[in-house]
Amino acid sequence: MTKFSDLNLSPKVLKAIEEAGYETPTPIQAGAIPHALEGKDVLGIAQTGTGKTASFTLPMICKLARGRARARMPRSLVLCPTRELAAQVAENFDTYSKYVKLTKALLIGGVSFKEQDILIDKGVDVLIATPGRLLDHFERGKLLLTGIEIMVVDEADRMLDMGFIPDIERIFSLTPFTRQTLFFSATMAPEIERITNTFLSAPARIEVARQATASETIEQGAVVFKPSRRDREGTEKRNVLRALIDQEGEACTNAIIFCNRKVDVDVVAKSLKKYGYNAAPIHGDLDQSTRMKTLDGFRNGEVRLLIASDVAARGLDIPAVSHVFNFDVPSHAEDYVHRIGRTGRAGRSGKAFTISTPRDEKYFEAVEKLIQKEIPRIDNPVKSAPAPAAEPEEKPEARSDEGESRSRSRTRSRSRKDEPRNDRPERSPRADRGDRSVRNDRPERGDRRGGGSNVVGMGDHMPEFIALSFDERRAS
Repeated sequence: MTKFSDLNLSPKVLKAIEEAGYETPTPIQAGAIPHALEGKDVLGIAQTGTGKTASFTLPMICKLARGRARARMPRSLVLCPTRELAAQVAENFDTYSKYVKLTKALLIGGVSFKEQDILIDKGVDVLIATPGRLLDHFERGKLLLTGIEIMVVDEADRMLDMGFIPDIERIFSLTPFTRQTLFFSATMAPEIERITNTFLSAPARIEVARQATASETIEQGAVVFKPSRRDREGTEKRNVLRALIDQEGEACTNAIIFCNRKVDVDVVAKSLKKYGYNAAPIHGDLDQSTRMKTLDGFRNGEVRLLIASDVAARGLDIPAVSHVFNFDVPSHAEDYVHRIGRTGRAGRSGKAFTISTPRDEKYFEAVEKLIQKEIPRIDNPVKSAPAPAAEPEEKPEARSDEGESRSRSRTRSRSRKDEPRNDRPERSPRADRGDRSVRNDRPERGDRRGGGSNVVGMGDHMPEFIALSFDERRAS
């Protein structure tokens, strides 16, 4: 069995790994680290939760230990799709580089530009960033990418989903072509394949699992139910969710509950709190400090149920998640793999349950087609309530009368079109300008004492020659 000591890592890095409690590398780590240490480009394809982060952080630390950073010119760059994943990568660097003198900067939204500028001006060995914030610094003239020796793109398929591919291509063009590129993704869409063919040079392809597969340590299940009424679908889905959580009992030590929309995240979190569950929401509309506080609370056990949008579906390393609940079937099948990959990590066992309604049928079929496996159906844990009393059926005569009534109503409405509309409420002369039967009580222009000929709709500003023509027409 391969050990970290067999991968030619530096003694200082091995010491940090040992203190972190790791002895045996995962397959993606064992396959990628030797090639990365040799300076080759690496294309890593592995399902989420297999340790891709350490696959690039460990060789980067070993290579960057030799050299020195210059002001505004970082030596390496790690691109991440979300703030949370970027912060997690930064934590990994802190863990593994504790005995190596390396500096780093974390460039993410929600943090002051000034603080980040100070770090960049001092010079950093490792720059960890989201694409948008990185380009913001570059366009402000605070950052140069011409000194990049190693560039990492993490969760590339998530970058594609979030629309970052044009930014990634631009960033590639700003870095030296002599750089070493480490490219990691859980799936390989055609657009991702195109980028790797364009920007990677003869990469070592490390694929440790079939693309878009779920870990075998995860027990999957799906509750398929039909709501009693369309307008009660949300309420009944929340009932099913609570019943599933209660059914798991103490085995559900903590869980992530995924929703497709941010508004549903807030609704589900509020509902669970109302029924006494320890729950908290996390999504992209929350400010960064709240998101980090919520994640920290979930990691240390202060929060049992984390209700999340797909912002938390990719890359977050929270090892001890016992359950994942899909409140909604994801509209993109690949997201299912990433969602349930939050549990069953690093060889642990986990459970993932999905709630599906008839409107989710096509998305559910797409998920099963992608993972090439049928998800077992489980019984609805909500006890069947007695069916509501059926409303009395209308007699044929009643329906016939109703039809005749509607027919007569339509006939009357058609006949009324030709009738004069005399039933309208009386309006003021100024408002009813199109009805000539109403007389204007205002005096003619130049005659404030009243009298004279009045013309509807013209007020007291009508030229006299127009009044004459109206009078002649009325007389005829």
